[in-house]
Amino acid sequence: MFYREYRPHPALAAHVACVWAARAPVGAHTHRVLPDNCVDILWQDDGQPGFAVGMMSTAIHVASERPVRTLAVRFKPGMAGLFLATPLHALTDQRADIDLLWRRSDAEQLADALWNGEAPERTRLAIIERELLRRLRSAIDGPARGRLTAGAGSAALAQQALRALEGSGGALRVEELAARLGVSRQHLAAQFRQHVGLSPKLFARICRFRQATAALKATPAPDWAQLALECGYFDQSHLIHDFQELAGSTPERFHFSNHSVA
Repeated sequence: MFYREYRPHPALAAHVACVWAARAPVGAHTHRVLPDNCVDILWQDDGQPGFAVGMMSTAIHVASERPVRTLAVRFKPGMAGLFLATPLHALTDQRADIDLLWRRSDAEQLADALWNGEAPERTRLAIIERELLRRLRSAIDGPARGRLTAGAGSAALAQQALRALEGSGGALRVEELAARLGVSRQHLAAQFRQHVGLSPKLFARICRFRQATAALKATPAPDWAQLALECGYFDQSHLIHDFQELAGSTPERFHFSNHSVA
């Protein structure tokens, strides 16, 4: 399967991790998508207006029956809500058609523009970026500005929390984080779920899990106990439990699948 990421337009860099493109191969094909603490919007060349995929709490398997081209944007954690105008926990482990989140005419016009003609891949992705820039300007300067300002405090709290969790590699305990921020654990969890999409505890688990998967991909012969400790796990059994929950696989099977020769 072809997959390529591109840096976003500089004016979107604070909100967008990347724009990306993919092509599924000819014939039936299934690939696994791991939780990554991000929200994506995808557009495919199937005549549909596109769809958003919320934060994931476990791996999913995506099946394709025919060659499919995909263009997409991946938002940084906690940033998609500004463009989707919905609490992000409503999208967790869900797929939502973009014409239910945006005006149908806007969604259909964008989908038509993306697949009209034979423009290069990066040119098509620039069409998505222009729409995101328009929505960003509208959120900051348009009629929605009052709602944005009213929610700025809780959004800032969620951003502080996720930066602390990411900075610790998911090792920071939620109780300690709430105390640092001067709020109750319950208040932090509610604001985090609204603006990020997951609970702080699950977000931290996925931070640790992502560290572990990156380490496994770079390590031909891992020392499992040492890797578990380096990635913030209590012990090797804790590492195994998270892989089974988040990847549907043992660490050994995951490692073998990423290092075996096709």
